[in-house]
Amino acid sequence: MRDTVLLQLENIEIKRDENIILRDATLSLNNGEFLYVIGKVGSGKSSLLKSLYCEVPFNSGEAWLMNYDLRKIKRKDIPFLRRKLGIVFQDFQLLTDRTVVKNLEFALRATGWNKKNEIRDRIDDVLHQVGMQNKGYKMPHELSGGEQQRIVIARALLNEPKLILADEPTGNLDPETSAQIVQLLHDISTKGTAVIMTTHNYTLVHNFPARIVKCENGCLSDIGE
Repeated sequence: MRDTVLLQLENIEIKRDENIILRDATLSLNNGEFLYVIGKVGSGKSSLLKSLYCEVPFNSGEAWLMNYDLRKIKRKDIPFLRRKLGIVFQDFQLLTDRTVVKNLEFALRATGWNKKNEIRDRIDDVLHQVGMQNKGYKMPHELSGGEQQRIVIARALLNEPKLILADEPTGNLDPETSAQIVQLLHDISTKGTAVIMTTHNYTLVHNFPARIVKCENGCLSDIGE
C-alpha cells in the first residue's frame, strides 16, 4: 500500500501567526490521483499547499510526502523535495526579461542540469506536452494569460515531478481558457503525475470531475467526487 500512497497527512495543524488555519486535518493522496481542494478565499487552501512545499510548517500531527517527513525535514533536504514537485502559481511568476525557452533553461540549470543537448531536448519535450512547441522564442508579455499558464505548467513538468501543486491556476483566466488549463492538468494526471489543484470555481469542478476535499472552518473534509 505504501508504494501507491504519495501523501499522508494525519491530524495535522497549520498556524499562521497565532491563527489556526487547519486543525486535526487528515488527507491521503495516491500516485497519479487528481484532487481538488475547494473552499472560500482565506479558508486555508493555499496554506495547505505551502506546507506541502515547506514554506509554512506543520505545527502538529504526521505529514509524509514521498517518504519525506515534513514535520522533521532538514532545511538542506527541502530543495531535493521541491525538485520532485511541480508548482503552478496563479500569477505565473515567469521571468519577464527572457524568452520562454530561457525561462525553462533557467529552471533546469537551477536544479542541476548542465548539458546543452539534454536541456534542449527536455524543453522541447515539455513544450510539446502543453501544446506550446511553437512559442519558445516568445517573451512572456507576448503571450496570452492562458499561454503563460501553459508555460508555467511546462516549467512544473521539467523535472518529471511525482506531484503538481496548482494554486488557483485559473484565477486570472477567462472561462474557456480555464477549462483548457484544467483539461491539461487532468491529462497530465492520467499519465501518472498526481495533481492537487486549489480552486473556488465550482463550474470547473463540475465539468471536470475528480475527488474533492473541502477547506471550511479550519477543517478538511473529503466529499468524494
